[in-house]
Amino acid sequence: MKTIKGPAIFLAQFAGDVAPFNSLDSIGRWVASLGYKGVQIPSWDARLFDLAKAADSQDYCDEIKGTLAAHGLAITELSTHLQGQLVAVHPAYDAQFDAFAAPEVRGNPTARQAWAVDQVKMAAKASQRLGLNAHATFSGALAWPYVYPWPQRPTGLVEDAFDELARRWKPILDVFEDHGVDAAFEIHPGEDLHDGVTFEMFLDRLGGHARANILYDPSHFVLQQLDYLAFIDIYRDRIKCFHVKDAEFRPTGRSGVYGGYQGWADRPGRFRSLGDGQVDFPAIFSKMAHNDFPGWAVLEWECALKHPEVGAAEGAPFIARHIIEVTEHAFDDFATGGADRALNKRMMGIYT
Repeated sequence: MKTIKGPAIFLAQFAGDVAPFNSLDSIGRWVASLGYKGVQIPSWDARLFDLAKAADSQDYCDEIKGTLAAHGLAITELSTHLQGQLVAVHPAYDAQFDAFAAPEVRGNPTARQAWAVDQVKMAAKASQRLGLNAHATFSGALAWPYVYPWPQRPTGLVEDAFDELARRWKPILDVFEDHGVDAAFEIHPGEDLHDGVTFEMFLDRLGGHARANILYDPSHFVLQQLDYLAFIDIYRDRIKCFHVKDAEFRPTGRSGVYGGYQGWADRPGRFRSLGDGQVDFPAIFSKMAHNDFPGWAVLEWECALKHPEVGAAEGAPFIARHIIEVTEHAFDDFATGGADRALNKRMMGIYT
């Protein structure tokens, strides 16, 4: 068994224009002061990271690692959640997602997708230069607007959508293979890969591509009412990244899973700071330890109620308490009698 690394924190929700959140050095100093040992870096945020430079320059990558190491921090993964989203955008979401792209490709879906593909490929190269073996991203979505089958979906619509999604991602995943990095798709509503069934549909079309893997975040499964503990055992060999995020689901006589178009604070299913929701983290960390999860426990803070800096301060000790330092021997080894084949036979009544 392996001991999970951590605690770590995803910087996307904290980066800003005011110190200490406006540079990698200062935000690194801040998270280290809270007890974090690693950071997941949003590759699109120029205040913290230059993705193109990291893909091309080992010196730059060494500089980034050195900046964080000065605060006792390691890089857990890079993230291309925003760029990965743009690999596949349904036209219904064009206007909303356009802001995720570079200004020069906005308003041009074809150019925007090409830009996004190049961004994710650069992240594979940068990850290798940084010595990372996993990467966090989104799949994007072509079928999501049709998730509820009313009116009845045309025959083959979902199949065609997943064929196209796999066609777009296959060359990207081949680049990840070339650089020895796993692409971990966050299984997330709004993405075509939003549960185990859809991940399997995608994986089948990729011929079981070794680099198509999973970022596990139980909060999204609470909101879907999916068994997030069984998911760990089913996909244990594909889970390469782990977002530690809490959530709650409290349906009422007026609203349930779909939320009634309400804001996050009023939805029956909402994200919460660690410890304030319903996720069974002791069970999750136990399964991760038992299944030899090789990566980091990374806080992704999102809460409809609590201040982010309070959530970040509470997150490091919460994760640290739940990380299981795995044992190197069985608890009852003191009572072993050693290997004795003759004794084994006598105990079974075998005398020949």
